[in-house]
Amino acid sequence: MWTCWRSSLADLRDADFDLSVIGFDAGELAELLDPPQPGPPGGGAGSLAEQFMVPPFSTLNARDTAWQDRKKAWLALGIQSELGRDAPAFSSASDQQKADRGAPAQHRTSIFDPVLCELAYRWFCPADGLVLDPFAGGSVRGLVAARLGRQYIGMDLRAEQVQANRAQLDLLHAGDPAPAWHVGDSRKIGQHLADVEADFVFSCPPYANLERYSDDPADLSTMDYPAFVAAYREVISGAVGQIKPDRFACFVVGDVREKRGTGCYRNFVADTIEAFLDAGMQLYNEAILLTALGSLPIRAAKQFSASRKLGKAHQNVLVFVKGDWKRAVAACGDVEVSDELFPEPAT
Repeated sequence: MWTCWRSSLADLRDADFDLSVIGFDAGELAELLDPPQPGPPGGGAGSLAEQFMVPPFSTLNARDTAWQDRKKAWLALGIQSELGRDAPAFSSASDQQKADRGAPAQHRTSIFDPVLCELAYRWFCPADGLVLDPFAGGSVRGLVAARLGRQYIGMDLRAEQVQANRAQLDLLHAGDPAPAWHVGDSRKIGQHLADVEADFVFSCPPYANLERYSDDPADLSTMDYPAFVAAYREVISGAVGQIKPDRFACFVVGDVREKRGTGCYRNFVADTIEAFLDAGMQLYNEAILLTALGSLPIRAAKQFSASRKLGKAHQNVLVFVKGDWKRAVAACGDVEVSDELFPEPAT
C-alpha cells in the first residue's frame, strides 16, 4: 500500500503538480518520496513497518496480509488459546433453554490475536518487564509474553481455564520465562498477588455478558450490567495498584448492546476509561483494531435490514499511563522487531 501511494506521489511530482496542496510540508514530502533505507535495529531507519512491525497509527489493521501471515506463524507454534473455554458459552437464557432440551447452544468464545499481543509488549512493556493480566482467559497473552522474554502473571477465576493454560507450557523454548497462571477472583488481585510489581498491565476483559464463561456468581459474565461495572472497577483498581510508577497499561475492549429493551450500546468503552482514570491512570493512546471480517459479510445484510444495526468489525485498544509518560517511554526502551521467534519452514 505504501509503495503504491509513494509511486502516485512521485508521478504527480514528475507532472509538476503542486504537492503542497495536499497538506504536507517540504520535509514530509521528502521523507515520503525518498524514505531512508533500512539500517541497524534501533537506528530509526527503514519503513515504519521495518521499525515498529506495523505503522504506529491509531488504526491497526488485522486484515492486512502481513498481519495475517504473522498471526499464522504464531499459531503454527501450537498456541491454542481456545482451550479451557471450549464448553458452550450460554449467551442468553434461550441458549440455556436450548441446551436443556438437548439442542446445541450458540458458541461465541472469542480468541485473542497473538499479533496484537506482540505489538503491545514490544511497544509498551520493557524488554525484561513483568506483565500482569487480571483476566487470563486463554493462553495466548502468556505464551507470547514468554517468547518475547517478558515475565507474565495472570489470574482467572476458573481452575479449568488455568489448567488448560498451564498444559501449553511445553510450547516454550529453553530460556523462556514460564508464565504463571493463578486461580482467583481478580477483584482481590492485590491480596492474591501482593508482592507483584508489574511493568505492564495487559488484558481483554469480559465484554459484560456477551460471552458467559461459567455459572459461578463471582464470574463477571454472569452479572447484570450495573453489577458487572462495579466488579470491573474493583479489578481495574486492584491491577493499577500493582503497576510500578511510570508504566503503561493496555485493555482491549469493545462496546456491547443491551440484549433486551432498547438494544442500544452500553458505552462499555467509556466505562473502562472512567475506571482507569478513577484508579489513577491517564488515557495516553487509543486505537481502533480492524478485525478480520469472518462471516460478517454474510450476516450483515439481514442484520441491517431488520434492525439498522451496523456489523461490528473493530475493537478499541486503550493505552493508559501511570505517572510520567516520558519516564514510561524511557523504561520501554527501543522497539525491537525480529522474526527469529519462528522456525524456518522445512525444505
